[in-house]
Amino acid sequence: MGEREVIHEKASLFGEAVFAADDGLITTFAVVAGSAGASFSPTVVLILGFANLLADGLSMATGKYLGVKSELDYERAEERVIPKHTSPVKTGVITYAAFVGAGLLPLLPFIFRWGGEFIQSAVIVGISLFSIGSFRSFYTKKSWFKSGIEMLVIGGLAASLAYLVGYLLDKFVV
Repeated sequence: MGEREVIHEKASLFGEAVFAADDGLITTFAVVAGSAGASFSPTVVLILGFANLLADGLSMATGKYLGVKSELDYERAEERVIPKHTSPVKTGVITYAAFVGAGLLPLLPFIFRWGGEFIQSAVIVGISLFSIGSFRSFYTKKSWFKSGIEMLVIGGLAASLAYLVGYLLDKFVV
């Protein structure tokens, strides 16, 4: 494999890890935020959070595996295999590890019953989103601050929407 293909593979895996970590943080925190908005107990938040974390992580990993495998199968069927691809298994494993690793963070205050769990979870998620965004700058050569803010704002919008939906459903529908 040439230098260009190695860089492409590393970039692809790095992009997948960032995407999965971001998604793990946001989707797990969305469950936490929606549950908090609906005034669910910490026990319910943990049950829903872990169910989401493990099932969504596996779904993302297997989806990524099948997507990469389909891409390779298509190229083989067309007899145009491009040697720059990474392994579908490697991509799936990285996706799952990044998703679950980052997605566990919003649940830590609920696992350890630190008190004020929702606020602590929100702070952990905010710091984590900013950190992951900033970390990207080491590889992308972009401003660490702008990268961190970009990821924090995008993740914050999703979390705010989840909280609002939980709150509105609890107050006006259920």
